[in-house]
Amino acid sequence: MTPADLAELVRNSAVEVLTARGLDPAVLPDAVTIERPRNPEHGDYATNLALQVAKKAGLKPREFADALAGSLAKADGVEAAEVAGPGFLNLRLGAGAQGAQITQVLEAGAAYGRGDALAGLKINLEFVSANPTGPIHLGGTRWAAVGDALGRVLAAQGAEVTREYYFNDAGAQIDRFANSLIAAAKGEPVPEDGYAGTYISDIAAEVLRKEPSALSLPEDERRETFAKVGIELMFAEIKKTLHEFGTDFDVFFQENSLHESGEVARLVAKLKDEGSLYFADGAWWLRTTDHGDDKDRVVIKQDGNPAYIAGDIAYLHDKRQRGFDLCIYMLGADHHGYIVRLKAAAAALGDDPAVVEVLIGQMVNLVSDGKPVRMSKRAGTVITMEDLVEAVGVDAARYELARYSVDSTLDIDLDLLRKHSNENPVYYVQYAHARLASLQRNAAELGLKADGEPDLSLLTHPREGDLIRTIGEFPEMLRKAAELREPHRVARYLESLASAYHKFYDVARVLPQGGEDPTPLTFARLALCEAARQVLANGLELLGVSAPERM
Repeated sequence: MTPADLAELVRNSAVEVLTARGLDPAVLPDAVTIERPRNPEHGDYATNLALQVAKKAGLKPREFADALAGSLAKADGVEAAEVAGPGFLNLRLGAGAQGAQITQVLEAGAAYGRGDALAGLKINLEFVSANPTGPIHLGGTRWAAVGDALGRVLAAQGAEVTREYYFNDAGAQIDRFANSLIAAAKGEPVPEDGYAGTYISDIAAEVLRKEPSALSLPEDERRETFAKVGIELMFAEIKKTLHEFGTDFDVFFQENSLHESGEVARLVAKLKDEGSLYFADGAWWLRTTDHGDDKDRVVIKQDGNPAYIAGDIAYLHDKRQRGFDLCIYMLGADHHGYIVRLKAAAAALGDDPAVVEVLIGQMVNLVSDGKPVRMSKRAGTVITMEDLVEAVGVDAARYELARYSVDSTLDIDLDLLRKHSNENPVYYVQYAHARLASLQRNAAELGLKADGEPDLSLLTHPREGDLIRTIGEFPEMLRKAAELREPHRVARYLESLASAYHKFYDVARVLPQGGEDPTPLTFARLALCEAARQVLANGLELLGVSAPERM
């Protein structure tokens, strides 16, 4: 019996209790909350349903809880139902009912935990979208790990997810990039507002290799050549770096295409005609204050040129025209104001602002020997994705970046992530998987094969029960991670599962030793261990982290 099965059982029992008293079961929530008590002595699961709805139903909480306990105690699989405090209900399941969760895992395999909560929803997930003027820095690296994991989590709940990279190939930063390349090609110092780092010299040399006469071209043509070729080279490297990091995109959308196609101009004209923009002080404005902004934003400046938000509006319109029901933007800490601006853009387009969601990620810092790491070997001024991967590897980098809520600033301890010990979270989880894979290999070498289905009701040890219940939490955790857009929940869950397994392994011998014959308990424990291994593998896959079979 899974937590979801138990929640349904509790709700059905509550309907019976209320109906028998002539009370309206409509007061019951659609989904009953089932939790694991902090103290295992209180039971396997608990619910506060009686406290939640008794008053609405016209009963005292304790009275409702007592009646509910009496009903549940008669249900198959429920060993005990006890009322605690003012109306909490503690539940114990029989070993057989709990063990059924193992069968579900083994039958579902890699699909275990997946659901359909978001089935039919078409989501555009835009993340990283770093400017093509340099390597991906740590902030973008965090989004590469978190965004890819979020895409996997959303898809695991049935959503159709398109991963998109917005290629910012328009604006002043492109001019600064071109000027920096030209200066490097001439052997001149970096311009005052330019980009530094050996990567600029490398790209400048590659531009000259591709276009040997570039420096002799007229100024405008020279700048255009260095910008065009330089961007192509830089973005090719960005794509390669992301791929090596395990993050691939379905769509690379070029910002400049919105301007060159005339889409920005057409859409702005349409919004003017519809009255969605207003004219004041020689400029055209979007009323973003209606959505919580501190001031309205200029869309068309006094000189007639579009402001950056004009492209944002056109980009959102393009996404909606492509049929996306929900547009999720994952932006850096300096883009907090974009939340209300993008929602205002949606409203201007005649949409519900809820079609836009903006996730803001905080800064990432590297620490080694207790001191901040500030300089990149290649980029000079910032630490890059390549620097982090070189230091700790892809798995450790992805796991650590996805392990925390994006709302928090993250300090990554490089020394910790290099350790092959339980102090290192990714090692701790991967080692649990490798240990379980080794156990199955050893069982196969011993020729252990159950004759029929294992008797899972034999798993009565408290550590076995704890491991089973932790396994059973995976589907609901995953549903919640998708609902709240919080893939870090997956990592934290995996650590709790690894902990439950290690504690089980310390007290429960699985394989026979010294010529012993296997017992029915042997096969029940092997099934439990395989279920734990499968769930660890499923969770690591959602984070884009490998599940090694040997370490």
